[in-house]
Amino acid sequence: MTAHTETSHPALWLDPKSAVGATEREQLAAAGLQLLPVATLDDLKQGLAKARLIVIRLMGDISLLEEVKKLTQAFGHPVPILCRVERSRLELGVEAMRRGAYHVLPDDDWTSACWSNALNLAPSKSTLAKKSSRTFIFVDPASQHLLELAKRVAQTQVSALVVGPTGAGKEVLARVLHDASPRCNGPFVAMNCAALPENLIEDLLFGHEKGAFTGALKEHRGLFEQAHGGTIFLDEIAEMPYHLQTKLLRVLQERKITRLGAHAPIDLDVRLVAATNKDLREAIDNREFREDLYFRISAFKLRVPALRERPGDILPLVAQFLSTYGPADRKMQVAPAAVDLLLQYPWPGNVRELENVVQRALVLCMGDTITEGDLMFDDWRPHTPAQQTEPAAMIAAPSQAASTVVMDGESNDLSSAVKSSEFQTIMAALQTTSNRSEAAKKLGISPRSLRYKMAQIRERSAPELVAG
Repeated sequence: MTAHTETSHPALWLDPKSAVGATEREQLAAAGLQLLPVATLDDLKQGLAKARLIVIRLMGDISLLEEVKKLTQAFGHPVPILCRVERSRLELGVEAMRRGAYHVLPDDDWTSACWSNALNLAPSKSTLAKKSSRTFIFVDPASQHLLELAKRVAQTQVSALVVGPTGAGKEVLARVLHDASPRCNGPFVAMNCAALPENLIEDLLFGHEKGAFTGALKEHRGLFEQAHGGTIFLDEIAEMPYHLQTKLLRVLQERKITRLGAHAPIDLDVRLVAATNKDLREAIDNREFREDLYFRISAFKLRVPALRERPGDILPLVAQFLSTYGPADRKMQVAPAAVDLLLQYPWPGNVRELENVVQRALVLCMGDTITEGDLMFDDWRPHTPAQQTEPAAMIAAPSQAASTVVMDGESNDLSSAVKSSEFQTIMAALQTTSNRSEAAKKLGISPRSLRYKMAQIRERSAPELVAG
């Protein structure tokens, strides 16, 4: 009984269709869910103060979810919301996550394992209040497994190395490691080691004293000092110059830092999370990366799968991007044929490419529904279908990236080259202006001509966008 009480999750249960039966209640209790009775408004207020989550069964729309969110805001109790939907209502589950539900379950699933996993994913009230402006998505089973592993690693003090392809979301996982750790109230400081000149990295990381060099008019606290009590994230660590790797190793070993021009070291309390898309073992063999530093930063290694390896994340990410970039005055939808293409495409550019495709679709879409003709992929070659999975949880968040459009490399005749150049020019104009009229003006053509050319692009792309 003691163990059960310690893992209990008090929950408000809202089901407009039916009450919880005795058998189902036992299964929920075995998973650690304690249902709170609500009969009056005072019961509701007290329940919101006690509840660790709210469980809502959605029937035909999300109106109940919206009303519950208003109540929690009115009473000042941000409580994680889990929604139950019919297995056939995929779009309702995606919409619920878009509107703020942290997790979605089939309404006929009562297994303890399923509910235990859902409860483990629930953010705390304090985290929900603090992180309400940032949403992370880990929906696919592979992503959920990674999330659970990251949450366990986060509770320790070991350095973590996040590996995975470009654009897959390594910084997102680094933020999860910080947010789920005892350091969550401390700073999260990030730096891309490949984005700065070599002569600036040392100063940026370790800081300097006033007068340390010409132009040092005042002291500067480096990123390690700024991250004191929190987490420092070094992205693309394989690009760090070799001589700075030696200094970084010394900082990690001694837990002290000395600014440029200073004599006394400064004590540090920092957790390091590093990331790379390169094979560090190969870099060690090529004498481009220190082996002793590798062992220091990789006490625990976490691999972020490519997007094609976690297809269950695709639709929730699309929903999030539509909410982020779509028009504020109307709700955007995705046609079933477009959904099929999104699930079938192999996503060589990972989450960043998906973000780009959604942004382009919003530019090209003439109404409220994105069709297959609005989807312009970076890689237009035929692809194989990916397995579709049901939505589960919404916790992760993407990064922003510039868009690059590449036509099929096999079309190398002069006519195709001209069309490719025209396509890229039009897309660049559309993405750097706020509307089609401005884009047409920038291109030196009329809005009518632009519409005609966009229609031609759709016609040319359609055959190659049909699933094979």
